Amino acid sequence: QVQLVESGGGLVQAGGSLRLSCAASGGTFSNYVMGWLRQAPGKEREFVAVISRYSTTTFYLDSVKGRFTISRDNAKNTVYLQMNSLKYEDTAVYYCAARWGVVGRDVRYDYWGQGTQVTVSS
Repeated sequence: QVQLVESGGGLVQAGGSLRLSCAASGGTFSNYVMGWLRQAPGKEREFVAVISRYSTTTFYLDSVKGRFTISRDNAKNTVYLQMNSLKYEDTAVYYCAARWGVVGRDVRYDYWGQGTQVTVSS
């Protein structure tokens, strides 16, 4: 059983930056593909970014490509999401998630964090 705890969310002006962190415990971190997903009010949860077990492969939602960067540090059991040039439409609750298996642009994960709010003011 993996426990995931996100941090780093907050209120930022459009054009600003935030760095989300997700600390994992209770499992072997390098066994898991790690993803960031988000859910805005009234919308379904959507894929944002994913990283393979040893950082060899990353995928991004088209609308965040070139602005967001996912990374991981297996020695620290932590995955990050650096978000630059934030836009109003990036406002959402951001979730960290872990799963066995392959990298993909979907929302099917085995373990989830509690989420962290990101609010971008226009």
